[in-house]
Amino acid sequence: MIEKVNPSHPDKIADRIAGAIVDIAYAQELNPRIAVEVLIGHGRCHVIIETDTEVSEDKIRAAIFRIAGKVEPDIQIVPQDRHLADNQKGTFRCGDNGIFRGVPLNVEQAMLSSIARELYEQFPTDGKYILDDERLIICQSNADRESILKQYPHAEVNPLGDWTGGTDADTGATNRKLGSDMADSVTGGGLHGKDLSKADVTLNIYTFLKAKETGETVELSCAIGDEVIDGHSYSELMDIAWNHIASLGGFEKFAEWGLF
Repeated sequence: MIEKVNPSHPDKIADRIAGAIVDIAYAQELNPRIAVEVLIGHGRCHVIIETDTEVSEDKIRAAIFRIAGKVEPDIQIVPQDRHLADNQKGTFRCGDNGIFRGVPLNVEQAMLSSIARELYEQFPTDGKYILDDERLIICQSNADRESILKQYPHAEVNPLGDWTGGTDADTGATNRKLGSDMADSVTGGGLHGKDLSKADVTLNIYTFLKAKETGETVELSCAIGDEVIDGHSYSELMDIAWNHIASLGGFEKFAEWGLF
């Protein structure tokens, strides 16, 4: 049983905005320190950014408008906590405590991801999908129900009828759709709106990729300040995570679908 939302779901719009802001920071510095939270809905977009990197509010507004359309931005930028900043001085260390689990995808999860992506190519609007054994539920906004049923005749399509969706009908918040992003790899921390010093990003990606490679569940814990985890220096783990994100096109693109 798995749920997947597409990149135009309000929560994913929030994730994408957060990712775009992290991309802005990485375009200005090699290893920025930044954490972003986004709440969007009904014409407003609230953004709180903790960072010591100079990020242009004009570029942030441009990213919000590009992703979310005409909304009123409310942007607050505050300095990163000094204790967290000092943790990274001199060398790369784990940026937080945490537990992490990488679990290989099963057939059902991979299948729903494929269905969601296929539908999003046809209908690039708010959508949510569930696959539970033989039961496929497709909730796709601004779509012709009959055309979807031609592709998926056994699906339950828009059970309450046609709908519009998006941030005019709902709100979205950063890292709210962990199951959609991570499948069975969900533990605690979210993937989006954070630089690679944050374990929530780097170690979630690392354990997922290792599980995919080995076909076995990978479980790790870390303490803030750890320099070596699972036999790798933290800088090595950051490189692995960065290579994965770069292969997708950056933090904003990573936020579209998460890990699968």
